[in-house]
Amino acid sequence: MRAKEGMVVPIKPKPDARASGLARLSPRLRIVFGNAARLGPGKIDLLEAIGRTGSISAAGRELGMSYRRAWVLVDAVNKMFTRPLVTATTGGVQGGGAQLTDFGRGVVAAYRRVEARTLDAIREELAPFGADIAGE
Repeated sequence: MRAKEGMVVPIKPKPDARASGLARLSPRLRIVFGNAARLGPGKIDLLEAIGRTGSISAAGRELGMSYRRAWVLVDAVNKMFTRPLVTATTGGVQGGGAQLTDFGRGVVAAYRRVEARTLDAIREELAPFGADIAGE
């Protein structure tokens, strides 16, 4: 499963399970829009997977979700904005597919930047307490 040529899809780093204290912290950022629509890590992971695979069903499989669930989430994110984040073509002889639009790539990149800035703020604010963060 490869990204299409010229496609840049950021992939968030996973926290190191062996790390301790502040290095283990990882935000789970959920942005709630005024109409109660939510954009969070699950939808962003799905959008990134669509960007890598070129398929809603393959992206869903990669993330362990049904095609229906993946399609419902894609429909939800497309309805959050006036422009689509994902475009899809139906199957048939040529096969179907889905593409992350330029606008969708921009939204994903913006979300990941906000997530990184949030993590920086968390680490900065919790630094005085880092030695007291209990291990698991």
